[in-house]
Amino acid sequence: METVRFDELDLYPQVLRAIKEMGFEEATPIQSRAIPAVMSGADVIGQAQTGTGKTASFGIPALHKVDVNSKKTQIIILSPTRELAIQVADEIRKLAKYMHGIKVLPVYGGQDITRQIKALKGGAQIIIGTPGRVMDHLRRRTIRCDAVNTVILDEADEMLNMGFREDIETILEYIPQEDRQTVLFSATMPKPILEITKKYQHDAITIKVVKKELTVPSIEQYYYDVKRKDKTEVLTRLLDYYNPKLSLVFCNTKKMVDELTDALKGRGYLAEGLHGDMKQVQRDRVMKAFRTGRVEILIATDVAARGIDVDDVEAVFNYDIPQDDEYYVHRIGRTGRAGRTGRAFTFVKGKEVYKLKDIMRYCKTKVLAMPIPSSDDVAQIKAEKVMEGIAAIIENENLRDMIDIIERQVNEADYTAMDIAAAFLKQALGQVNLANEEDDGDGSIDWDATGAEEGMVRLFVNVGKKDRLKPSNILGMIAGESKIPGKVVGAIDMYDKYTFVEVPREYGRTVLEAMKNAKIKGRAVSVEPANQK
Repeated sequence: METVRFDELDLYPQVLRAIKEMGFEEATPIQSRAIPAVMSGADVIGQAQTGTGKTASFGIPALHKVDVNSKKTQIIILSPTRELAIQVADEIRKLAKYMHGIKVLPVYGGQDITRQIKALKGGAQIIIGTPGRVMDHLRRRTIRCDAVNTVILDEADEMLNMGFREDIETILEYIPQEDRQTVLFSATMPKPILEITKKYQHDAITIKVVKKELTVPSIEQYYYDVKRKDKTEVLTRLLDYYNPKLSLVFCNTKKMVDELTDALKGRGYLAEGLHGDMKQVQRDRVMKAFRTGRVEILIATDVAARGIDVDDVEAVFNYDIPQDDEYYVHRIGRTGRAGRTGRAFTFVKGKEVYKLKDIMRYCKTKVLAMPIPSSDDVAQIKAEKVMEGIAAIIENENLRDMIDIIERQVNEADYTAMDIAAAFLKQALGQVNLANEEDDGDGSIDWDATGAEEGMVRLFVNVGKKDRLKPSNILGMIAGESKIPGKVVGAIDMYDKYTFVEVPREYGRTVLEAMKNAKIKGRAVSVEPANQK
């Protein structure tokens, strides 16, 4: 289906101006079909997923229906969650920026009702709300329906999943039937939704955006078989290996979002979490930081991620496999935007592979098994990245003074220019460990016996949870005392009275030396190689 430009859709110039300012030129497939249908005044059933631009599909026609000379409520939009209600309200406000006299008001549970009642008294032509709270206001007569001519159900299937069917039916009973336009959007069309459409819509036009527009061809999809306890380690390795500009990491629970955010920050990554328990102000701050690149890794739950619309996301990680096949499409669709290639990585353990197979069938997509990159692979790719940077410097910079210094070194000492280049590369990769060189030959420490994974050594630290410490304290102490980058520290396993920490083998000796006189919260700490027991 060819795309339609917004200026071909017979819209108000004020709305076109706002659309242009928002950066949209062409309507998405759902918009180009739904906008004319909804504007015609007919009842409409739109089948489309989140991320297809459906808010504008009903938001633009809603603005054309409002009589700005009346302050009465004319349009009610029902939304499953407060996040979505706020997001829809924001988008409609942006679209209405140049239409004077339009008031858009979100109402949802969890917000002080007296404040909402006050806002409603001022009059709002468009109300967006969660079913429970809208029903509450209808009962209190703080939302009046006598002038309501349009009801829009957004993400109707989600609302039913959340148990709002009765509330929705009650609301539809409140609103005058004659001349009412009822518009419903839903990603799936289960039986209860068909029942609602039959009962409350008349001669509805059905618009379906077919699935194949939702699976995203320019996304490379991989999965890794990862044990629960190794997920953080594998995630950081992939982040180091692929070095994406912006990444989104999805977890299934708020608790996991918080834990993973702490773990990544502790390792020196620019990461922030996003979930439903955070205040709106916090969420806005995190999103702004992500948009501007001050935060490179955003860790989120599915619901919190509803409002994320950022073009430069290069990688999506399913830290937990999504609960629902649909969510997989939503999640990975956040990358590969605007014609760029994106990558999606999913972590599965054991039986979860079957769930992934279902997802592949559902999305008609291939997700390829991949081996986890080893520490050596990561070192190799980092070296290549450093070399790319070097090539750019050679191309673009004047290096005459530097060449003179190197030539002096080559002439005065017994080094070749190749030796010097190799030493610089080692330094750039953070692998320099002078203490290690002289001392390790005596075999006094059997690093292989510490029970760490390949390339790492496991250290025993004599403090633990009972000392009121968190893994981030241990990480801070080790990175601070031994001056090694936080992000190279591996797994930190904390018990009541002691902790195990893994560091790259080349830093083992450095850490032991640096920690000889270390203190944490005023307490002397001893660190030694772990024995495999």
